[in-house]
Amino acid sequence: MRIAVYPGTFDPLTNGHLDIIRRGARLFDRVLVAVLENEGKSPVFSVAERMELISRCTRDVDAVEVHSFKGLLVDFMRRVNATVVVRGIRAVSDYEYELQMALMNRELYDGAETIFMLPAVEYTYVSSRLVKEVFRLGGDISSLVPGPVLEALKASSLGR
Repeated sequence: MRIAVYPGTFDPLTNGHLDIIRRGARLFDRVLVAVLENEGKSPVFSVAERMELISRCTRDVDAVEVHSFKGLLVDFMRRVNATVVVRGIRAVSDYEYELQMALMNRELYDGAETIFMLPAVEYTYVSSRLVKEVFRLGGDISSLVPGPVLEALKASSLGR
């Protein structure tokens, strides 16, 4: 069984993330969306809230499971018997960072391979950071995030 991990903070989940998740699910037997527990950032949503939103938005994708993890991605991969990391690449600047991470993961875990996926064209500029900023400033993000995420943002501290 081919198990892939799609790691990230997903704060919030965007339609670009969903695009990668859905397409990854066609390539692998299971895609584990792994929410990073990173205390260093100030997320809008808790890890549990992010996991619930991802679960709600991927209910129709059989191959998807939602998990959380702390520490090294490769340690999580070993625990779940995953051999592939799925990462979305929007620009050359993403590639430079992701290449370093992929090589380090391979150094730390011989079984780790990284697959870079390009998002659908309409999501190439979408990032969680940008979505939060546009929303905070009153912009319309309804085409950038799934409905449940938009409603959760409206109810969050950013929406008040």
